[in-house]
Amino acid sequence: MRLRPSMVVLHRWFGLAVALFLFVSGLTGAVISWDHELDAWLNPQLFHAASGTEAGVAKSGLELARQLEAQDPRLRVNYTLTAIEPGHTALLSVESRLDPATGKPFEPGFNQVAIDPVTGAIQGTRQWGVVSLTRENLLPFLYKLHYTMHIPDGWGIELGVWLMGIVGIVWLFDCGIALYLSFPNWRSWRKSLAFRWREGGHKLNFDLHRSGGVWVWLLLLVLAVTSVSMNLQTQVMRPLVAKFSTLSPNAFDSRTPQPPEKPIEPLLTREQAVALAKTEAARRGWTLPAGGVFYSSSYGLYGVGFFEADNDHGDGGLGNAWLYFDGRDGKPAGGVVPGTGSAGDIFLQAQFPLHSGRILGLPGRILISAMGLVVAMLSATGLVIWLRKRRARMRQAEKTPTQEAPARPLHANFSK
Repeated sequence: MRLRPSMVVLHRWFGLAVALFLFVSGLTGAVISWDHELDAWLNPQLFHAASGTEAGVAKSGLELARQLEAQDPRLRVNYTLTAIEPGHTALLSVESRLDPATGKPFEPGFNQVAIDPVTGAIQGTRQWGVVSLTRENLLPFLYKLHYTMHIPDGWGIELGVWLMGIVGIVWLFDCGIALYLSFPNWRSWRKSLAFRWREGGHKLNFDLHRSGGVWVWLLLLVLAVTSVSMNLQTQVMRPLVAKFSTLSPNAFDSRTPQPPEKPIEPLLTREQAVALAKTEAARRGWTLPAGGVFYSSSYGLYGVGFFEADNDHGDGGLGNAWLYFDGRDGKPAGGVVPGTGSAGDIFLQAQFPLHSGRILGLPGRILISAMGLVVAMLSATGLVIWLRKRRARMRQAEKTPTQEAPARPLHANFSK
């Protein structure tokens, strides 16, 4: 009996601490489940080629990357698809090279470039993740808001990423507390699953918060765990999982990232990296094509993903397979092959597919979008419950008469 009051206090303060963040994250999560479709609808110039589907022979992503770097020496293409869907642009991710005059990266003002694969013409550019509500930047803005709240970095730390990771940890513990509090009396457990729709008002608000959370509790738990993994996998989740399962070496964890002023220049071209990956894929018996290639100048690694041109987002299952190679000598640096490795490896592979719902394809994305609205609703109803109880306590305090010390009799000062 003594445990419940303590759990009530913890649930109250945990909920108040994370309510605003979860409300925003829930609403943005409901939207970004469809970020690619909405982004293409808002910004056709970035996704649909002006040349159409039958205007000529499309260049490969590798060729377009070479062309862009030749046109603008300030840029290095750090990600491109190898094959482009018919009628679509090649949306290349770029980073700045160092300015020889200053020793610092150039500032072109954009990090994505959309190119017509037939004509080679640049159809648009944008800075992904910038704080802006323009059509070009709206979806990236919401996406980054979802997991960083757009809190700027400081002291070499991704403060927004850490904050939302900690919010996820608090949320995870609060999920357990909330389930415990939802069943105060096991004999009347049905009340914890019911909704008083006809009564409305505060009673319905309470039921939406309590019963609504119970009905989707397992999904809330999955979202809480995966949110920690998304933001703090290296710092928290991977070390924790390693205590229970052997993990395969991670190509990035074994290397020290370099700052933007000291990028690791590759000695291999993208074409050579893709050729190495294709050879290794053939040795492994893979049949999917090499669909995309990235280069990380901070780690000195190439990554080559294997997927069809229309599945670069990895819809369905545990996502796409990737192979990594050292950018200077071409030595294999590991990879991520969905569904293989230890139990811990597969658990970590499942984190993004679970969090995004893509593990179940389209039905999973619909479910996660709905869950985003549920998370926002639970945050709002919890805040309403707290405000109502707070007002009730304040009114009760005002009604309680102040107890004053009884007056001393006048003769008391004169008595001996």
